[in-house]
Amino acid sequence: MGNGVLVFAEQSEGKFRKVAIEAVSEGKRLADKLGTELNAAVIGTGVQDIAAALGAYGATKVYVVDDPALKEYTPEGYAKALARIVNDTQPGILLMGCTSTGRDLGPRVAARLATGIAPDCAALDVNDDGKLVMTRPMFAGRAIAKVVCPDSTPQMASIRPNVFAAAAPEEGKTAEVVKSDAEISPDELRALVKEVIKSAGAAIDLTEAQVIVSGGRGMGGAENFKILEELAEALGAAVGASRAAVDAGWRDHQNQVGQTGKTVAPVLYVACGISGAIQHLAGMKTSKVIVAVNKDPEAPIFKVADYGIVGDVFEVVPIMTEEARKLKAES
Repeated sequence: MGNGVLVFAEQSEGKFRKVAIEAVSEGKRLADKLGTELNAAVIGTGVQDIAAALGAYGATKVYVVDDPALKEYTPEGYAKALARIVNDTQPGILLMGCTSTGRDLGPRVAARLATGIAPDCAALDVNDDGKLVMTRPMFAGRAIAKVVCPDSTPQMASIRPNVFAAAAPEEGKTAEVVKSDAEISPDELRALVKEVIKSAGAAIDLTEAQVIVSGGRGMGGAENFKILEELAEALGAAVGASRAAVDAGWRDHQNQVGQTGKTVAPVLYVACGISGAIQHLAGMKTSKVIVAVNKDPEAPIFKVADYGIVGDVFEVVPIMTEEARKLKAES
């Protein structure tokens, strides 16, 4: 293996995830640096019609596995389909988003291809030998590792959402769509998704949100998250939570930000009543701007915050909401 860059472009319900566009854009940058081409892989049901659009972000060819058995993500089916595309195209680099799907799919594909994978990368580059240099946080963000895979290919990495810039689309440019048949047998699929139940009001995915308002133990109870929901509505934000708030049953686990929850990197992260345990910081410290509200001036969250407000969240947050609404009305 060793020809070109291949990106697994994750889609959901016929639309590409934001991180898929970020991965394709970063893949194009690396391909240009290596003097090679960028291709993409799309897997699912009814996805052939959206595949060509990746050409606007630099993809030359898009390999599509369109199979009714792959309507919802299934570990064995997706891993077989993507590994088949990799074996057919022989890329030197394989990228994907570090989403819940990417975290599960990446290692499975790496195992099938007898290679390794660097997950949750915050930066990618190539060295003088043309090898991929993958920068990723380790030990809950207390160390940064630069990983190089010199001997096995493809060199695999998953990227942290909202960290890599998505390129502006080039209007009118499309990619060549190549059909790929992974020959998926229903007997191979040991795990099947029977139904997807969406939570009411969960319109913004935390991993794709540009603005996140999160609450921790300092919120005092589930009912008090209402003031955060009001601020989030005024800012067009998603609502997150610390592990302490989730463990207390105040918020669902899908809202958890942190090492055992979701890793996020929004443009703005507002931490309310969150002390800043290392587990939580690991999931949000790469946010572009961090605002912390906490009545404890010694709270660790202030060490990573760009702006800190020492005060009672129940007094500060309503004022922030009111000001946000005023600005929204004026715009």
